[in-house]
Amino acid sequence: MKKLIEFRNIVKEFDGNIVLKGINLDIYENEFVTLLGPSGCGKTTLLRILGGFLEQDQGEVIFDGQDISPVPAYKRPINTVFQKYALFPHLNVYENVAFGLKIKKMAKDLIKPKVERMIELVGLAGFENRDVTLLSGGQQQRVAIARALVNEPDVLLLDEPLAALDHKLRKEMQHELKRIQEEVGITFIFVTHDQEEALTMSDKIVVMRNGIIEQVGTPIEIYNEPINEYVANFIGDSNILDGVMKEDYLVNFDDKDYKCVDFGFRPNEKVDVVIRPEDITIKAKGQGKLNGQVISVLFKGVHYEVVVETKKGASKTVILHVLQDRDIFNAEKKEKMHATDFTMDIEDVADITDEDIIKRANAQAWDSETNEDISIGSLDYQIDAQPGRYPVVFKTHNGTFITVNVTVVEPKVVKDQEAKIGIQAFDIYKSVDEIKESMAISFDLKTWADAYAWYLDNDDEVEIDDVRFDFDPNEIVEGDYEVTFLTMGREYKIHTTEKQEEGSIVSIDFDPEDIHVMSKMVQG
Repeated sequence: MKKLIEFRNIVKEFDGNIVLKGINLDIYENEFVTLLGPSGCGKTTLLRILGGFLEQDQGEVIFDGQDISPVPAYKRPINTVFQKYALFPHLNVYENVAFGLKIKKMAKDLIKPKVERMIELVGLAGFENRDVTLLSGGQQQRVAIARALVNEPDVLLLDEPLAALDHKLRKEMQHELKRIQEEVGITFIFVTHDQEEALTMSDKIVVMRNGIIEQVGTPIEIYNEPINEYVANFIGDSNILDGVMKEDYLVNFDDKDYKCVDFGFRPNEKVDVVIRPEDITIKAKGQGKLNGQVISVLFKGVHYEVVVETKKGASKTVILHVLQDRDIFNAEKKEKMHATDFTMDIEDVADITDEDIIKRANAQAWDSETNEDISIGSLDYQIDAQPGRYPVVFKTHNGTFITVNVTVVEPKVVKDQEAKIGIQAFDIYKSVDEIKESMAISFDLKTWADAYAWYLDNDDEVEIDDVRFDFDPNEIVEGDYEVTFLTMGREYKIHTTEKQEEGSIVSIDFDPEDIHVMSKMVQG
């Protein structure tokens, strides 16, 4: 197959932000290539550089052996279909498709068969005289494709052309685009953030992230052998597990060794392991590789999505002490003050500052008439590095003051030996208004409690995935409430056609070829 397009070290910067970071990519004749990635990854920028609508800051765009960087867009053998089809509303279907040929001053007797062939190719025969403004979204898109293809370009660029269509029509057009590409026999380069579109239509997928290419391959290669966690997560559902590659064809995860088909890693290299949900089988307890409990069952139309927990996470419960606001009002000075009790770690006492205490207590003062802020003039406290309750007095320059209590505690760590995770968190003291004003209560509870978790064997941080409580933040009243912080256990998502019962104990199974080992992803 002949190499048609070569991107060589393409760099593009906008306002100091580098959106393409040295892209190298080869595209061949008659390929359907999809640039896939989230918004902002650089895929549309790369497409526009190829089309001649943008100029790269560095690098070369080689087309059929020639650098086309200096060639303007209208002279390149490339046409583009954008998300907004940009049809001419005053022209009918035939006239829209014929527009480019008329601009080239092609003879009418040559234009007519070309236009009719393209209209038939896109499935709009009989619509030649139809007003384009009366067409459906899918029909308008077909007109835009026909208008681009009638010029017989070597390459057709498609920038998210299906984004505006409804789900049913979008799926139909995925197959139509592939059919059209195969019939006209030219290179299509398609931009999307939709993984299903990429897998359905493409000969080759280019997965992009933050201005770089993460992986290039066929849909089967990208899906079955993702190069890293990013690609595995972006292409379909995945179970991604921390593992250690003991040796070629042997990987350890979930505290067990498993045979696999991967090789070429360093002995005992830390890796990521991906197992696709459809590759896992649910069996009776004890008949598979791992026992677990069914904790969720969702019907997805053609299959059930079942979540099986094989190992519970660690958890720590604290008390949220919700207090009524104890604002102090100094009528003579027309000043108000506010502060709340709080808890602190005994290890933090030595380094505590006035600024820290003001922040933790949410201490503030303001003019009762104008509501303008008033600075806190002084703090009076003596906090020892011993468990106990210590008063803190906040004062303004006019003598208005408020007293709160600081509770110094020793960290009470929960060490879950089964999960091999430690987790700590502190009791929380907050006012009713502070709870009600929270815009992200779970995040704020983690911050207020200084909740933190780590692996016991190496001290690496473990994310706290869930915060559970039984109060409505908008309706909360004074009182004590339990808040539980949890790390995620080991959960496997499974796609099956057999319904499972929530709460049942089952076993899950998979084969060596279902285990895909990936190098740990380099962050950046």
